[in-house]
Amino acid sequence: MTQTAAGSALALSVAPPATQDAAGFAALTMTEVFNVEKIGTIGATYAKVEFQPLKGPKQKLKGSADYGSLAPSIAHVETDAGQTLLRTASDDETNKLYSFMVTYQDGSKRYFQGRVFGYPENTDGADAILMANPTIEISTKVVKVAAS
Repeated sequence: MTQTAAGSALALSVAPPATQDAAGFAALTMTEVFNVEKIGTIGATYAKVEFQPLKGPKQKLKGSADYGSLAPSIAHVETDAGQTLLRTASDDETNKLYSFMVTYQDGSKRYFQGRVFGYPENTDGADAILMANPTIEISTKVVKVAAS
């Protein structure tokens, strides 16, 4: 079924899951980030490894995985608990992994762990909303959970 991004949500937790599966992530208490305009692209890409033998066709293999990064666009609200947690994660210099959950319109979920590499605020002009544009680097495989 085709769906729009309307109604999607981003949430995070400071706690790691007990297990890297749907049950482990579902057991966490997540804090939703409000006023999210865009979340970004979720999913792994792989480096391409090539080898051209003198005799025979070029061989192409999957190399290392890059689980991606999110660049959400958020209307900045100083008192929002989810945004506060994103700022805390951004300031965390310990390289701690935070747990994230993206929920789609149909209720399906995407769980992963990552690090927040920044929380820049964007003051664009008099007729613009003060925005935040954090960068979330995904560090684990994305656990996909279908809508129930």
